[in-house]
Amino acid sequence: MKVAVLAPVAWRTPPRHYGPWEQVASNIAEGLIKLGIDVTLFATGDSITAGKLDAICEQGYEEDRTQDAKVLECLHISNLMEKAGEFDIIHNNFDFLPLTYSRLIKTPVITTIHGFSSERIIPVYKKYNSIGNYVSISNSDRSPELNYLATVYNGLDPKDFELNENPDDYLLYFGRIHPHKGTAEAIDIAKKSKRKLIIAGIVQDEGYFKNKIEPQLNDQITYIGSAGPEKRNILLGNASALLHPISFDEPFGMSVAEAMLCGTPVIAFNRGSMPELIKNGETGFLVNDIDTAVEAVKSLRDINRVDCYTWATTQFSCDKMVADYLNLYRKILRY
Repeated sequence: MKVAVLAPVAWRTPPRHYGPWEQVASNIAEGLIKLGIDVTLFATGDSITAGKLDAICEQGYEEDRTQDAKVLECLHISNLMEKAGEFDIIHNNFDFLPLTYSRLIKTPVITTIHGFSSERIIPVYKKYNSIGNYVSISNSDRSPELNYLATVYNGLDPKDFELNENPDDYLLYFGRIHPHKGTAEAIDIAKKSKRKLIIAGIVQDEGYFKNKIEPQLNDQITYIGSAGPEKRNILLGNASALLHPISFDEPFGMSVAEAMLCGTPVIAFNRGSMPELIKNGETGFLVNDIDTAVEAVKSLRDINRVDCYTWATTQFSCDKMVADYLNLYRKILRY
């Protein structure tokens, strides 16, 4: 079986720090390669893979801002589609644009929908409903207007994480600095809990950071910038809990799974996929507001960190994700 894995070209695959779609595309590609599948990864030229790499640019447009994002995307997608006949199946991790080629080629396309940036993109998905082979990354993140082949949870490599049963006493916010992700709410929770908070992540909304976050930084509330894979394991593993007070219906939440792979429980606002990722009272707490989050902080001693690790490794591992996708490939190809 020859598989083409299409990653975005915003960041390197796998990403140096931020880039969840790139990370999942990498995990799919490398997991398939370990199973002996012939994989070509279509990504940026500085991407890392044990398989074949095909690229039309050296760096992603978020890392080299001299490039035009739309031009790069068009060149990148068309590069794969013009070679579609070389593959048995194309795994699209690049949203809706590649679908516009899908009736022009004979190679079947399976599309992982990593969330909807807007309801306005759904008409494209609807147009290709009959041939799209859509996969959702959580049951909560489904449109009633679309046909789905399956739900496959994002998978991470447990070897990249280490169970820590003796954490420090700080709370952690790990993600984009953006109102939707609840950075300011995490600060409120830490202050009311009288706990130290470490904030790690890229600043996606400069105004929000300058007005809502930066003025509150002090010895108790610290911002350390973005944290790549080398820092992630230490930060997550040493935290007493990850705070995830989101204000949107998050499709998955990679940091939630990453935290639990370190044995770290998660306190999250009960929205989107959070009830699928977190076993309330066992691997963390699902809460509705800041005050109930503060109460949850007081109950962290009731969580067994080994249970967090065990849950995450059985539900959100690369091996499980790749096996699920391989079964779907065979179903589509009627192997």
